[in-house]
This record gives sequence, structure tokens and C-alpha cells, in this order.
Amino acid sequence: MARFYNEMHAGDDSAPASTRAHYQRYAQWLAEQTGEHLQRQRAEADLSFRRVGITFAVYGDDAGTERLIPFDIIPRIIPAHEWSQLQRGLAQRVQALNMFIHDIYHEQRIIKAGVIPAEQIYKNAQYRPEMQGIKVASDIYAHIAGVDIVRAGEGEFYVLEDNLRVPSGVSYMLEDRKMMMRLFTELFTQNKVAPVDHYPDMLLDNLRSVAPTGVDDPTVVVMTPGMYNSAYFEHAFLAQQMGVELVEGQDLFVNDNAVYMRTTRGPKRVDVIYRRIDDDFLDPLAFRADSTLGVPGLLAVYRAGRVSLANAIGTGVADDKSIYPFVPDMIRFYLSEDAILNNVPTYQCRKPADLSYTLANLPQLVVKEVHGAGGYGMLVGPASSQQQIEEFRQRILAKPEAYIAQPTLALSACPTFVDQGIAPRHIDLRPFVLSGKQISMVPGGLTRVALQEGSLVVNSSQGGGTKDTWVLEK
Repeated sequence: MARFYNEMHAGDDSAPASTRAHYQRYAQWLAEQTGEHLQRQRAEADLSFRRVGITFAVYGDDAGTERLIPFDIIPRIIPAHEWSQLQRGLAQRVQALNMFIHDIYHEQRIIKAGVIPAEQIYKNAQYRPEMQGIKVASDIYAHIAGVDIVRAGEGEFYVLEDNLRVPSGVSYMLEDRKMMMRLFTELFTQNKVAPVDHYPDMLLDNLRSVAPTGVDDPTVVVMTPGMYNSAYFEHAFLAQQMGVELVEGQDLFVNDNAVYMRTTRGPKRVDVIYRRIDDDFLDPLAFRADSTLGVPGLLAVYRAGRVSLANAIGTGVADDKSIYPFVPDMIRFYLSEDAILNNVPTYQCRKPADLSYTLANLPQLVVKEVHGAGGYGMLVGPASSQQQIEEFRQRILAKPEAYIAQPTLALSACPTFVDQGIAPRHIDLRPFVLSGKQISMVPGGLTRVALQEGSLVVNSSQGGGTKDTWVLEK
């Protein structure tokens, strides 16, 4: 069995003496709790989440369209010095990614320098030629980034992927904290846990900071595809928390080179749109003509610098898995620094040598579609049958450029309250990085947990759950 880093306990056992320093106070409290008490608290949390409507949609799921994301009552705890390192690495990475996106839509220095092959950009499904030469406020493209972090080996952090289009999950981070504070008030008097509840204020300030030039008191809205979207709860939640309007495309219109919102008091000018709609559906005049979700003429207003979109159109080119291997190169190219946070070693199947290695080692590798998301379109070799491996082999051979491969990391594990009691389960972390006049983030993020024993897939669409993430203050 592969060794993995245990977030709570050092060594191979879970004896009290092996508890890591930053977990000791919590571990002492946990040892005093009965299984019945923890079970009651978990049941109360589930009931409360269901009552509030904290669910997500599972497309194609025969069991129904709405599902509760399981919430685990044992937190993931990060000491201050580790968070400081993560924070510096995340800020560095997102700064370089924003510089990269600006560059490819303007001077294209990184392509001319031969750092990234031109075809990796121009043939990327997320590249938007319509954005070429457009000036965006403060040169910021990824205003909200969700960067997936894993810990492996002896405890080193790695970036697994960058989510720059419409990253989701921050509402669960906030609701998980609210639930923990309600169920276990005493823990927050015993432990100096850094707060996260100010995230909506930070987000609103960040969005207001990138308003079009000359707008002193910008009107911000959250734009949703509608109530049938899998993350609709989050769209409504963030609009409510920021105190701004939640709108759909039909609530907006373009007139006189500006975007307006229909209100009971008449049209109101909109300056910043936090859009949770994919590029293709934003403007039927510019992208998909059959889209009923967008706003006709929106791109023209955007090109004129009369409205700001967060995140910017065309940002997805930088979070594609075929671009991911080049992020350390971007950091060196734009910032003249080495990456603080390492990538996972990655084989690009478009390269003959990498393809040969991947095909020869499929049972040991994780293979992902470069445009895939949500845990779909991937092969976890060690957890797959011979038939599944062979079927995936044919898919790779048919279109090698559409896949990357990575070693199967022994993701770190955190004690988790499951039906059998407390047991280790594998986790990752998605901090949310805000870019505007400055780069900022709340301490922590969304910890996702693979609830099935031995599973490495933490995505909620694949049966994963969430935990509260505590960053301890010094």
C-alpha cells in the first residue's frame, strides 16, 4: 500500500504522541467526544444544509438532479507558516498567469521567444481571437482564480490545476465555516482560527476596483445561467452576500454602447459583471448564435472598455491542462523567479516520447483530457480494470494531443468521520485568489475530501465531500 502524508499524525500510527503540533489542541478535544455526539452533530449539519438548499446538480444522474454535498465535521488544519508559503506561491502563480493571458492577446512575447509553441495557444479550444488587442481594466483577466493544491510525498505541496474560467466552491468554504462555528463554538475559543467570512466583502471590493475608467461608483452584478445550473446556489449566495443583483442574460440589454439592467425603476447602467456563464454563451452576436443565456452586443461594449467582465473572456486558455505544464516557464519568463509551488510532473501525449511512456505505464498513471473538468474524462490507472485501461488506450491513440498523464500521487489524508468511525481519507485544497488593484485571498480555502476508502477523486460530482479549512494564526 502506498505511503501517504497524514495531515494530523506523524509516522505510521495515530498514537497521541505522534499528533502534529498544530493539531494537538484539536486532537485532545476530539478524543473526549463520543461517536454518538459526533453522529448527532453530523446529522444536524446535513439537515441544516438541506434546509438552506446547499445542493448541486449532477448532470445525467438517474437518482435526481439535486444532491447534497457531504460535509465532514473534522476540520483540515494548516499552521501559519505553511499558509504563508502557500500564499506567496499562489500570488506568484496567479500574477504570472494574468501576465500570460494579457501577453497572448497582445504582444505574444512568450510565443515569439519559443517558450510555448504557437499551436498550443491558437489551436486551444479556449483561445478567443475576438479578444486580440482588447484592453481590459488593470490588465487583469483572472479576477477570481481557484487553484487546486495537493500534498504528497513527505508533505510537499503541488499545484494540480488552475481554474480560471468560472471557478466554483467558495460558497461551500463559507457555509462550512459557519456550520462549524455553530456546532462547535468552543473550538473557536480554544483555537486561533483565521476568519474567512469577509470573503464577500473582499470580492466586492476587488470587482469594484476593476470598473471601467472614469466610473467612481460602479454597479456590480452577478450573472447566472439560471436556477438549473449546477452552481446556482453559489451564484445566488454570493450576490446576496455582496448585496448586489443576481441577473440572467434576459435581465440585461445593450443600448448606446453600454450595458443596462432592467429594474422596476427603469434601466440602470451596469459597470462590472461577475459572470458565471461560459464564454460561448455570453453574446449570441459574437459566439454561439443559439445562446439564450447571454446579452446581444455585450462583446462590443466590452471591446470599447465600457463594461468589465470577471473573469475576462478568453481566460480559459490559461487553465487548459495542455497549458498547465508551462506555468513554471511562465513564472521564469515574466517574473524572473523560480516557482514557489511546483507542478505535478506531467507527460504531454502530443510528444512522441511522452506518448510512448504513457501507453507503456497506463496502469500506474492518471490520464486527463486537456479540456476535461469535474473528474470526468480521466483514467486513474491503479483504480481501473484492465478493460477500462485498454478502452482508454484506444482513446489516447486516436487523439494523443487531447491528453496529458501524471504519476498517481499518494494524496495526503486527513481524519474524516465516516460511517465506520474516524478514518483517513484523501483530500485536496482549493484556495481562492482575487486579483484587482492587488492580489488577495482569505486564509484557507475549500478542502475537498474523497469519502470512499482509497479513492483519490475528490470532486463533488464523483461523490466527494467538503471540510472546513482552518489556518491557525500565529
